[in-house]
Amino acid sequence: MKLSPQEFYEFSAAFLVAIAAGLVGGFALLKRMSLASDVVSHLALPGIGIALVFKLNPVLGAASTLLIGTLLVWGIEKRTGIATEAAIGVVFAASLATGALITPKEDLEEALFGQSAPLDFTGFLIASAAALAIVTFVLVRKDRLTLALFSPDLAAASGLNTSRLSLEFLLLFSLTILVCLKFLGALLAGALLMIPAATGRRVAKGINSFLARSVLASVVAVVAGLLIASRLPASVSQGPVIVLAAAAGFIAVSLFARGRQ
Repeated sequence: MKLSPQEFYEFSAAFLVAIAAGLVGGFALLKRMSLASDVVSHLALPGIGIALVFKLNPVLGAASTLLIGTLLVWGIEKRTGIATEAAIGVVFAASLATGALITPKEDLEEALFGQSAPLDFTGFLIASAAALAIVTFVLVRKDRLTLALFSPDLAAASGLNTSRLSLEFLLLFSLTILVCLKFLGALLAGALLMIPAATGRRVAKGINSFLARSVLASVVAVVAGLLIASRLPASVSQGPVIVLAAAAGFIAVSLFARGRQ
């Protein structure tokens, strides 16, 4: 299959975004934030709606509300000591409804389920750079993140600033949601962090194995979803197709793992 330059940009960027989502999703699952990823992605919708109303770049709108929400979650978590997932639930419960009310109806489906138009070169550069930054951060901070997740007391005794590390991960988490928006939309972006990580955990035997398999499941789901979506009518959004591919991978791996037990 011969790809146009725009389609090549989209597949290349999607490949890098899938790697980033697999890595961050793995740590989110360990931090028990996997379901929270679905709620966080909804926070982008009000920002997208406001940006569209004022004819601004939707990415800037989504980034603004994600940043504000992330800082609120960190503040609530730090002040009250409640779990991250609970803090996210407090902040984001009404985000989807608010965004649906604000976003113009003609743009709502695209905002919810992802854009069908291929990326241009500028979009490719931005998405790729963001994905590479996420991957680099996770690989550099992997040991610290692992220590903070499994033994917060030992991490603090080792001199790690666990509060700052928590904020860094929340910001990284929100940035990953942001780069997933183009491909899956605000309603489904969190699924690319949640499902591949759950798939990887079904067959992993250690942290490195788990992260590698989470990344593999994410890449396979995104590439398969985009290829399938490219053969469907243009009216079909690619986001649901990618999520269904990820869900199919989870089911297949679960059946395989069960068969080996």
